[in-house]
This record gives sequence, structure tokens and C-alpha cells, in this order.
Amino acid sequence: MVGGVSNVANVRAGGIVLAGGHSRRMGLAKASLPLGDETMLQRIVRLLGTVVDPIVVVTAAEREFALPQGVRHAIDARPDRGPLEGIAAGLRALGDDADAAYVTSCDVPGFVPAVVPWLVQHLGQHDAVVPRIDGRYEPLAAVYRVGVLTTIEQLLAADQLRPVFVFDRVATKTITADELAEVDPELSSLDNINRPEDYVRAAERLGFSVPDEVRRVLLRNTDTRSA
Repeated sequence: MVGGVSNVANVRAGGIVLAGGHSRRMGLAKASLPLGDETMLQRIVRLLGTVVDPIVVVTAAEREFALPQGVRHAIDARPDRGPLEGIAAGLRALGDDADAAYVTSCDVPGFVPAVVPWLVQHLGQHDAVVPRIDGRYEPLAAVYRVGVLTTIEQLLAADQLRPVFVFDRVATKTITADELAEVDPELSSLDNINRPEDYVRAAERLGFSVPDEVRRVLLRNTDTRSA
């Protein structure tokens, strides 16, 4: 057990962290990028662990990261098929130990833990609660009932890989930007990073210095892509 609060509004809430991306635009594995004395993955797991339990980290088969005791590890059944495959793996790993799960990627350094119980409280009789900002769903900052796994598996079998298809198929409550801002004024829980400059900016905003050796590698990768 990570030590989180696992019951909100009579819903046993777990967490799923997706860390299976290739980080092509970053040039380094985003999950391993340092933020102070921990990695980005360790940070999101720690913060998420203050509000849910259990937590599952989903990776590609060839990737392994050091995880805190009690955190579960799942592997994409079929890699390179996007986040829906990872969500399915995470829901399978949670099984009967949770009623619903908050899903996030590993690259959200500004994640606000209070978002999770706030979203769970809006679940009610719905199968999913998802922010929809400027007409766009945010599937990696959303709550899903574990039972949604059946629908996700059907979509994957039909090669319908976009998470938006889930929201078209199940009872979904959408959350507006103004509503989410009640608990996350900067909407930073939606702000994932993809490029070296995003990481440097996020680290400095949080008060962390970027190690010189990491900065050099990121700069070299940026120059290579620009060439």
C-alpha cells in the first residue's frame, strides 16, 4: 500500500499511471527525468498515492522502472497502440481491488492530487468522468469505473484505439475548465510535457534545477531534430 486514501464518496478509487510512451520528442524517457531528488514517474506516483490506493504503473514490455513498494506493474498487452491499451492493462491489474481508477500519464509534473477525489465525487451513476476543455476530451486526467474494461477491450479488438470512443459508448460525465479550476486553478493536472523546453520550463516553475548533464543531452537531441 502506498498510503493513500482509497475510499471517496463510497467509491474505492485506485490509480493508473501510463509510462509506456517512446518519448520521441523528448529524446529521453520522460519517466526517468529528474525533478529534485526523484524522477518524474516517482513524483506522480507519490502524489497520486496520497489520494488513491492501489496504484498500477503501466509500461511497455522492454521498460522497467524502480517502483515504490506496493505499487503494481502492468505491461501493455500489445505495444504501440496508444493509451487505450495501457488503460486496459491498468484496469486488469486493479481487478476487484478498486471500483474506479484515476488515469494519468507519468509526465504531469504539476499534478494536483485534490483533482482525483473531486472527480470521483462527480462519478455518481456514471461510468466515467472526464474533463472536456475547448471541445477536447482529456482521457489521461479522467476517472473510469473498472467495469469499463469490457467496453475498452471491445474497442481494442475492433482497432478503435482512440479514447474518445469510450466516452461515446459509456455513461460519461464531462467537466468544464471552469469547473475543474475550482480545485486546480491553473489546470496543471492536464499539462503534460513532450519537448525538452517543456520539461525545463516545468522543472524551473516548480523550483527544481535541471542537472547540467541532462540539459546537455536534451539540448543535443533538440539540435539533432532541428538539423
